[in-house]
Amino acid sequence: MSRDLIKTLTYLALHLTVGFTVAYVMTGSLALAGGIALIEPSINAVAFFFHEKAWKAADARKAADGGGPIQIGARLAGAV
Repeated sequence: MSRDLIKTLTYLALHLTVGFTVAYVMTGSLALAGGIALIEPSINAVAFFFHEKAWKAADARKAADGGGPIQIGARLAGAV
């Protein structure tokens, strides 16, 4: 098993444990805490997917515009 996969699985276990513990402390319900601990990471994964797509779109826009502020400033100054 690769180190990256092991790190991912241990982080998932940590995330679920923290989520379950916080939800249980706040609600006192094992069932509700279990549901929250399972649903929250799923929603978070979907949110991350769209967050990543937004960043890739921003990177593509930046590349199409000729780069960041340093490259634009250099072009305006006649250096590029």
